Amino acid sequence: MKNKTLYELKWNLVGILGKGIIDLLASTLQIESIGFEKVNAVMSSKKFIFAFWHSRILLISHVYKGWDGAILVSQSEDGEIIARILQRQGHEAIRGSSTRGGLRAMAGLIKRLKERIRPSVIIPDGPQGPRFKVQPGIITLAKKTGYPIVPVTYSAKRIKTFASWDRFIMPYPFTKCRMIYGEPVYVPENSSKHTEEVCRIRLEEEMCRITREADGSFGHNI
Repeated sequence: MKNKTLYELKWNLVGILGKGIIDLLASTLQIESIGFEKVNAVMSSKKFIFAFWHSRILLISHVYKGWDGAILVSQSEDGEIIARILQRQGHEAIRGSSTRGGLRAMAGLIKRLKERIRPSVIIPDGPQGPRFKVQPGIITLAKKTGYPIVPVTYSAKRIKTFASWDRFIMPYPFTKCRMIYGEPVYVPENSSKHTEEVCRIRLEEEMCRITREADGSFGHNI
């Protein structure tokens, strides 16, 4: 019991401190949005699935804090850190990934979305890559729920790029950021395997396009 209490205390502190640091950083940033008009109606309904790369988690989860998103997060220790911060930001973390507990997590995610209207998030190249490659889970979720997938990304003028598999980026304080929304991707309920693959490729290409645009606008090639 004592060990369990200490475990929870530790991770609760991680969530509180993580959210606090992100809030402080974000309060100094100048954030510009591009392409929001094309997704405004979809997002206003809250019936959508956000898709962004693993390296772009930091700012997007902050901008949409309090949205009660149901977010698929891996069962790794890194995933625990992300989950605790997301919970403090007002989201629900559903634990599982393509490598651990994926089917159960996907079933739980679908159940949550059917219980009440709320957005969802899947990081399609997580938890371990390949980088900038869409895994099929997000296509399955879109097919089962009827929710469109909204690609989104961001970059910043001054950034720290980490030497991790995903090349995670962190904006420096007081810098300019650009958040770009892509064209929504719809997966028909009666999709064949071929159609699902077409949708997967379309999503991957759109996510790569807007990420290149965001990075390129600041002269980055990440």
